[in-house]
Amino acid sequence: MLTPPDFSGLEAAYLGLLTQVSNDFEFRIAPRGNDAREVIGVGFRLPDPRQRLPYLAARRVNPVFHFAEALWHLAGRRDLEMIGYYAPSMASSSRDGVHIDGSSYGHRILTPAAGADRSAFDRVLELLRRETDSKRGFMPVFTADELAVEDNPDMACLAALHLLPRDGQLHMVCTMRANDLDRGLLSDVFSFTMFQEYAAVQLGLELGSYTHHIGSAHICDRDAERVRQVLDEATRRLAPLHFEFPPMPATTTPATIARLLEHEEGLRTNAVSYRVADIEALGLEPYWQQVLLLFEVYRRIVHEDADRVDPQLLGRLWPGLRWLLGHKWSACAGAASIR
Repeated sequence: MLTPPDFSGLEAAYLGLLTQVSNDFEFRIAPRGNDAREVIGVGFRLPDPRQRLPYLAARRVNPVFHFAEALWHLAGRRDLEMIGYYAPSMASSSRDGVHIDGSSYGHRILTPAAGADRSAFDRVLELLRRETDSKRGFMPVFTADELAVEDNPDMACLAALHLLPRDGQLHMVCTMRANDLDRGLLSDVFSFTMFQEYAAVQLGLELGSYTHHIGSAHICDRDAERVRQVLDEATRRLAPLHFEFPPMPATTTPATIARLLEHEEGLRTNAVSYRVADIEALGLEPYWQQVLLLFEVYRRIVHEDADRVDPQLLGRLWPGLRWLLGHKWSACAGAASIR
């Protein structure tokens, strides 16, 4: 069996799949009234999973949400309160208005099941510390029980994550039952590659390749115009933009994630506000300071209805994050020009 094609980063894989499903789709489907084009059984590989962000003005990617969702997963959470602040539309996925069930992948992997003393993640890490070339680091997420929930608004799209240590690197294979290529793919791959890198750090391994398999790869008709604009932009530009994404610090632990989320809650609830100097004084690694800078920018947009975010905040962000913010919110419109 041939391996999935390699791509230089998520952006290239995203554009390749959009092109394939837009122009050479296999089926027209309309599950629950959502008309879409579909290709069955596709995948790709990222030799460098840190290239996890696309830089396409027409797509207007939101890096604040991507980091928030990744932390939400890494903390094993499933509360709507946190993730709904960054993505209010996720409220429609909650059956009780309090929890997210199907899409709370981190909760299923990192939180012990009822009656268990350890999570699936902890058990897999324990195994991989003993067996440095194991094939058994497999963490299922989707369960058949979800099919028994009538009118389930949020069935897990992620089937499983598979961690594979080889020759000092940690590789990961992700299996999706379905992926909305324009909406879900970008945030999923961002979170899953962050999860892979977090696992590599815990095991003291280098980051290996990331492989993504999709059962149903589809583009909904409601997003067809945006997809057309994205593909047109990619065709017109002279060359793709490239920004380096630094490695996750080797000091990152569950305590790091918990500490970050304490600050996140204060910013989300508008209980605190931070200047650049305040964030730098917290003692966090510069990598994680970037995340709090993003959360502070978003706090100002949400709670202060800022017409223009403080250029000093924007100026301390990595260039790629500045570029994305500048194309996402008018309050950050000058960010891409900051040097």
